[in-house]
Amino acid sequence: MGGLAGILLALGLLIVLSWRGVSVLLLAPAAAALAALLSGAPVLASYTQIFMPALGSFVAAFLPLFLLGAVFGRLMEETGAAQALARAITARLGEGRTILAVVLACAVLTYGGVSLFVVAFAVQPLAAAMFSRARLPATLIPASIALGAFTFTMTALPGTPAIQNAIPMPHFGTTAFAAPGAGVLAGAIMLGLGLLWLNRRVAAHAFATPGAPPPPLEGTEAPSAALAALPNLLVVSLNLVLASAVLPALDTAYLAEVRFGGVEFAALRGVWAIILALLGAIALMAWMGRRRVPDLPAALGRGANAALLPALNTASLVGFGAVVAALPAFAAIRDAVLGIAPGNPLISLAVAVNILAGITGSASGGLSIALQTLGATYLERGVAAGIDPALLHRVAAIATGGLDALPHNGAVVTLLAVCGMTHRQSYADIFVVACLIPLLALAAVLAVTALTGAF
Repeated sequence: MGGLAGILLALGLLIVLSWRGVSVLLLAPAAAALAALLSGAPVLASYTQIFMPALGSFVAAFLPLFLLGAVFGRLMEETGAAQALARAITARLGEGRTILAVVLACAVLTYGGVSLFVVAFAVQPLAAAMFSRARLPATLIPASIALGAFTFTMTALPGTPAIQNAIPMPHFGTTAFAAPGAGVLAGAIMLGLGLLWLNRRVAAHAFATPGAPPPPLEGTEAPSAALAALPNLLVVSLNLVLASAVLPALDTAYLAEVRFGGVEFAALRGVWAIILALLGAIALMAWMGRRRVPDLPAALGRGANAALLPALNTASLVGFGAVVAALPAFAAIRDAVLGIAPGNPLISLAVAVNILAGITGSASGGLSIALQTLGATYLERGVAAGIDPALLHRVAAIATGGLDALPHNGAVVTLLAVCGMTHRQSYADIFVVACLIPLLALAAVLAVTALTGAF
C-alpha cells in the first residue's frame, strides 16, 4: 500500500507543481525519487539506472525531430512564410475561422505522418500570426494545436501513421485502417466538439484592447502564399514517398548487425522518413530566405537552441514514467486496471489503456504496457465474444488519447513551452479538447457498439 501511495503522491505533486510553473526538469526526477523512496526502492539506483537511461534513450531517438522541427518552425517565422500563409488562410476562410484554419493545418501535417512534436514547432509561428491578425487570445493557441495534432488524427482516423495506431497491429493482426466506421465517428466527435468549445471560448473572451498587428518583416516583402506553402507540402509529400516507397526499397539488412542495434527496419522507417523530409524542407526554406533573413546561420542557431528545453522536458517525463513502471506497486496497478470489466473486453481495454497512459504520462507507453501484458488475452476474449479484432484495435488506439494529456504529459509540456504559455494560462482548454472530449468520443463508440453492434 505504501508503494501505491507513493506513486499517487508523486504523480499528484508532479501535476500540481507543473501547473504552478515549476520546471519539469526539476520536478520529474524529484517526483521519481519520491515514488522510489516511498516504495522502498533504492533512490540513487532508480535515478542513475532507470531514470537517466530512459531519458537518454528518448533523447537519442527523438532529438533529431525536436531539433529539425524547431529549425523548420524558426525559418517559417523568419522567412515570412508563416505570415504569408496566415494572410492567405485568413483571406480565404475569414478571420472568424482562424481556429478552424489552425486545427486543419495541424491535422494535415499529422495525418501526413509528421510527428506531433514537429507540428508544434512548425505551426506555432503560423498560428501566432493568424491569432494576432484576428485579434484572438494567444492563450488559445496551444489548445488549437492540440486539437489538430493530439486527438482525431493521432488516434481515431483510419490510416493515420501515428505510433498509437501502429502499436495494436501486431497484437490483433490488423492494419492501420482497422474499424474505419468507429474511427470516423470518434474523429468527428473530437473535431466537432473541440471546435465548438474553442469558438465558444473566443466568444466569451472579453478583450480590453485590440490585438496588435503582426510585426512587419525587416525591410523585405513576404513570399507569395503558394511559395510559403511549399515547405509544409514538401514535408508531408516527402515523408509519404520516403516512408512508403523510397526507404523500403533500400537494402537495410545491415540493421541486424549488433553495431546498429540489431533492429528491424520497420522500427526506423518513420523516423528516417521525417528526418529526411525536414532536411529537404529546411534546405528549401534556406533558399527561400537567402534574401529575407539577414543572418541565416544565426537563425538556424536560434531554432536549434529552441529545441533543447522542450526535448529535455519531455525526456525527463519519460524518465519519470520509467521509474514508476519499474516499481513493484505498479504491477499491482497494472493488474487491477487490466482486470476491470473482465466480461466486456472493449470496456476493460479502454479503461486499462486510459489509466496506464495517465499514470505514465504517455499514450504509447500506456498502450504498450496494456497490450504487451494482456494483448493475447484481450484478443481471445474478443473473439469469444464475437468482437472483430479490428474494433479492439480502434478502441485501444482511441483510448490512448484521453488521460494521456494530463499536465505531466511530455507533448503537453512541449506544446506549452513552444507557445510560450504556462499551464495556468492554457492547460484548461487543452484538458477539454485533448482529454475530456476524446473520452466522450470513446464512450460514444462503446455505446454505439453495445446498442447496435455496429463497426
